[in-house]
Amino acid sequence: MSQLLNIDFVSDISCPWCAIGLASLLEALERLPAAVPVSLNLQPFELNPDLPEGGQDLAEHLTQKYGSTPEQQAAARATLCQRGAAVGVEFAPEGRGRIYNTLKAHRLLHWAALEHPERQLALKQALLQACHRDRLPMDADDVLLGAVDSAGLEREQAIELLAGDQFAEAVREREAFYRQAGVNSVPTLIIDQRYVITGCHPVEVLEQALGQIIATRQEA
Repeated sequence: MSQLLNIDFVSDISCPWCAIGLASLLEALERLPAAVPVSLNLQPFELNPDLPEGGQDLAEHLTQKYGSTPEQQAAARATLCQRGAAVGVEFAPEGRGRIYNTLKAHRLLHWAALEHPERQLALKQALLQACHRDRLPMDADDVLLGAVDSAGLEREQAIELLAGDQFAEAVREREAFYRQAGVNSVPTLIIDQRYVITGCHPVEVLEQALGQIIATRQEA
């Protein structure tokens, strides 16, 4: 059997490029030889950990953080919609409206990784869809529980988790680990804890990069 390909996908729910990057990665993985086993681990990275409850107007946030104009933001949305459509990711064409704190979402993803790793990806996809297609408040418990239901996870356990701060420290520790390792933007792919691919790349680029990594391992 081929050696396991271990992939850490470091991302944030609120990052639209992460939604495209994840879909592109999944398509690229489908193109790899069937004999190559893959372990995909979804790792946390909060782009805006200090956002208050209720979030912030997205246009205001982008202007404050990046200095972008309404025209630039509209152009970026059009690009996102086009890139997303190519890999089956749907974005609200009018934009999200607001941006929210994502710590609760990352806590749920951490819980899923521990208790139901086979469903973590489904939870991640449900959260991304709620954020970027449905424009829902990603710090609201009912929205998060909807994603839990969609992923087939245990709602009562999720309710208990959201009522407290369980796994908050664990999420922060993982985020600190990746920041100290040099990750300062998302999405970032780390393969076999050795190879790093930063940014949102087309499926063909990821397919080629992964193929080269697999070939390099076989030659070693």
